[in-house]
Amino acid sequence: MRTPTSPHPDERLTPAYYIDPRQVTHRYIADLMAGCATVFDVKPAIAADLAHLTATIADTADVHPDARLTGAIRIEDGATVEAGATITGPVLICAGAVIGAGAVIRDHTVIGPDCRIAGGAEITRSLLVGRVLMVHHAFVGDSILGHGANIGAFCTTTGMRVTGPVTEPATTEITLVLDDERITTGHTKFGAVIGDDVALPAGTVLSPATLIGPGTVIFPRNHVGGVLPRGTRIR
Repeated sequence: MRTPTSPHPDERLTPAYYIDPRQVTHRYIADLMAGCATVFDVKPAIAADLAHLTATIADTADVHPDARLTGAIRIEDGATVEAGATITGPVLICAGAVIGAGAVIRDHTVIGPDCRIAGGAEITRSLLVGRVLMVHHAFVGDSILGHGANIGAFCTTTGMRVTGPVTEPATTEITLVLDDERITTGHTKFGAVIGDDVALPAGTVLSPATLIGPGTVIFPRNHVGGVLPRGTRIR
């Protein structure tokens, strides 16, 4: 287990605020969550871990020959990758996950147990803890999705601030405001943290560094941002 980088962060910046450790069934993801003091530590930790990943397909995994796999990809027992899916490693596909036709999974992503991704969904540099449902055209990047999160059609996480000409790689650090204090993330791209069992209605766009507590109810609207505590209801 890695050593947390900060001993006493605000509770609302910790992984455990958004993701109940009791629901995390995968050993790697559980250790990852326990070893990251803040949600901002997760993405670099995954990048460091997946740098050592080797391409492995478990004997009980079902990978269609017409799926497009490139790079270091580990596919665990019982996972399914259907024809027409595209995965570009390094990527970890955990047990029982289904990557369906039209899905695009890009580098430095962990798809947790029993997630279902399909229908033109695109995911990059993100962690999906488990049982995430994302089966429509939608984009998740540089983000953390809790257990049972549901991403509706045409939802988007925005990971980069645009205040002038766009440069790649991005150079402006993403920040957020918490209790009137500006918090630095240490990232030039950071999308969202979506807590356990949160559903994003179709067409929702999230601002950079949006943090959504578990049990939050979001009624249909086109834009959400900021820090939403547990159980928030927004219209």
